This record gives sequence, C-alpha cells and structure tokens, in this order.
Amino acid sequence: MAVNQYDRRQEEWKNTMELENCFEVDLPPEKAWAVLLDIDRVATCMPGAELIEIVDELTYRGKVSVRLGPVALNFNGTIVFEEMDAEGKRAQVKAEGTDTKGRGGAAATVVFRLKPAGVRSKIIVKTDLNLSGSIAQYGRSAGLIQSIAGQLIQQFSDNLQAELSRIVEGLYSSKTPAMPDVKSVPLFLVFGTILKNWLTRLFGRAYQFICKK
Repeated sequence: MAVNQYDRRQEEWKNTMELENCFEVDLPPEKAWAVLLDIDRVATCMPGAELIEIVDELTYRGKVSVRLGPVALNFNGTIVFEEMDAEGKRAQVKAEGTDTKGRGGAAATVVFRLKPAGVRSKIIVKTDLNLSGSIAQYGRSAGLIQSIAGQLIQQFSDNLQAELSRIVEGLYSSKTPAMPDVKSVPLFLVFGTILKNWLTRLFGRAYQFICKK
C-alpha cells in the first residue's frame, strides 16, 4: 500500500522523548507542595511565560515566548492538572501549546514528585515531551534537549528561590519583581516545562539537574 506523502512528512516531523530532572528546595514537603500548586506565583518565575486565564481550579491558559537562535517562537497553550495526590505529594500535569505562526506545537505530560531531603524537599520532574511540525526538526538530539532542560530548570529555580526566601522570611509581597529576559536557546521545551515542559526553572537553587540512577 502506498504511503501518503503528507502522512510520511507528519511522521517525520514528530519528535518524542522522556526527560527527568531533580533539584532541592529550602522548604519541607508540606510547604513546598503548597507553593508548587500556586500557579499564579510559579508562572511569574518562568521568564517568557505569562498566565492569561484561569479557566477553573484545574485548567489554565497562557503563553510562552522563547528563541531558537535567531528565531522567535510564541506559543499559546493550556495546562490541566490531571492528578493531584496531596498525601503522596504527586501531581500530573498535561500541557499543550501551538506556535502562533503555525510552525508546530508541543505537548507534554509532566509528573512532579516531592520527597523529604532532611529539612528540605527534593523535587523530581519527569516529562514525556512531544514536538510536532517544523519545530520538531530542532529537537533531533535528545542529549541536547536534556542539557537545555537542565539550564532552563536552573534559571527557573533561581527565580523561585527568591520567592521561597520571601515566604520563609515573611517578606512576600504581592508585587512580583521583574523577571530576567528569556535567554536564546536552541530548543523549545514545554514543561515543561511546562513545560518545559514541563513544564521546566522551578523550586529553589538546583544543586542537581539530572537525576542519578
């Protein structure tokens, strides 16, 4: 049976991978969990991310601006909390976004887990990331993506570390300080970072980005 050229091209323009990152924060799990679920606060800590609408208590709409070298990408997307286990300190988030110029999209399922680390908390983030369209061509190297994910988490971590410090010191203000400009990176990660994913620049100063087996 002949394969449709369009279908073949769509298959080639998909890139799926798994990412796993971890880092520690200066709060015990109970308090860190509460901060993790405060989307308004967390969103301001991700450079290039903007929370646009709270659809309901589990669904949020926003946009993310990133650069792939000289190319600027702007994604509109939705984040949905699919699972929240307060007792087990585990949350699963689904994030989907599309480039405003039609160059592709990104979708990620991100699982957050919190574990005690002495008086601190260890955050483990596992991301199943799928890039589609022409932007998927930038992500052929999984090793490159993993490296960039670590860099993005570090930047996000630094920003949220300041927020956590204000919480600990009782100096938190509703006026959010300006976040640094988005750095030029060769790949869009949701997730994660949503998304970036997943995704992915989260809690505290990251002492360890790639989880050791």
